[in-house]
Amino acid sequence: MSIEAKLLHLQSIQNLLAPYRYLYCVDLEATCDEAEKSESPRPLKVPPDQMETIEIGLVVIDLETLEVVDEFQRFVRPQINPILTDFCKKLTSIQQADVDSASTYKEVGQELKAFVTLYSNAAWVSWGDYDARQLERDAGFAACPSLLEGLPHFNARKWHAGLYDNRPISLKETVEALGLVWHGTYHRGIDDARNVASIVKEMLA
Repeated sequence: MSIEAKLLHLQSIQNLLAPYRYLYCVDLEATCDEAEKSESPRPLKVPPDQMETIEIGLVVIDLETLEVVDEFQRFVRPQINPILTDFCKKLTSIQQADVDSASTYKEVGQELKAFVTLYSNAAWVSWGDYDARQLERDAGFAACPSLLEGLPHFNARKWHAGLYDNRPISLKETVEALGLVWHGTYHRGIDDARNVASIVKEMLA
């Protein structure tokens, strides 16, 4: 990819973000299941269409300074499959006690609504489109608005693909390919959100 093409892509990203003061970098963890290779084939305890958010991590970037100015993290209590699978606990490091004591999706939505009033005029970004789809799925289960309803969503993975010739698939691979330091535990919402913020800041700088 030519330097000119990369500069045009960067300019298009900057144009998309120009109307906004803040950018929320968001990552979700959700209930899930997967059979181990050593296991016999079995039905999944959590089918993909029943996945529910169990953690939301959100990091606020001030687009005028490209500095992180705040964070929001909550565990969420799942309703359809309230018992976490061993696969989910191993993947995310989130434990049963974390979600048992957590608020529901609707309740967390009220807390988040109060938080984002501190940083109005915002859009949000995630690594891929999964998080946006998952929020919509959760909203359907809870019969309430999506947590970030009304805010424009952008795909940081697509931004990255347009700026760099190497196109790592995973979030962690991308952080390392950019020469950035990975922070925290992979597949934890708040830590992944912090690392998405690091990538976004690197791209926009």
